Amino acid sequence: MLKKSLLPALLMTLLLLQGCSSDEADDANSLIATNEFVLTSLDEKQYVVNKKASDFVLENAQGKVILFDIFATWCPPCRAAAKHLSSLQTKYKNDLIVIGLSIEDDITNAKLQEFRNSYDADYILVNSPQNRLLANKIVQELALGERYPIPIIALYKDGKLIKHYIGAIQEEFIESDIKKALGK
Repeated sequence: MLKKSLLPALLMTLLLLQGCSSDEADDANSLIATNEFVLTSLDEKQYVVNKKASDFVLENAQGKVILFDIFATWCPPCRAAAKHLSSLQTKYKNDLIVIGLSIEDDITNAKLQEFRNSYDADYILVNSPQNRLLANKIVQELALGERYPIPIIALYKDGKLIKHYIGAIQEEFIESDIKKALGK
């Protein structure tokens, strides 16, 4: 008797779960397959990053070094890095674009603004559904695995990877690689 009542309940549960997940999986697969990422900053500006082979190209940024900071607002090393990244953005304002990609799902602009204010993160912070997708693509190209540590800082020039760092890193090391990339 118990088997007869459990079997229909189990089948209904499986059908419901399959029905819910198939649409979400299709949406996720279509987003994962994309090679164009539209990111919106806190000040509502849009930035478009195109993935071409293993390159990541920020539109309208030819000749500039692009620094992607993959971070979370709750991460102590990420918080410490923010001030250094701001310093670099200020020093190289015409040659460097720092973009902070939070990997936190459903983070509010208010929370990102609080992070900016608390940790002097005076550079582009984007809050888009595509943040995590772009971060995962970058990490995949860096071969860091599915469960990667943060912060990850990846430097690109004209789409080509210059160098990446994992964890807390001294500002001077990043600056040295920026100077090399710029030929200074």
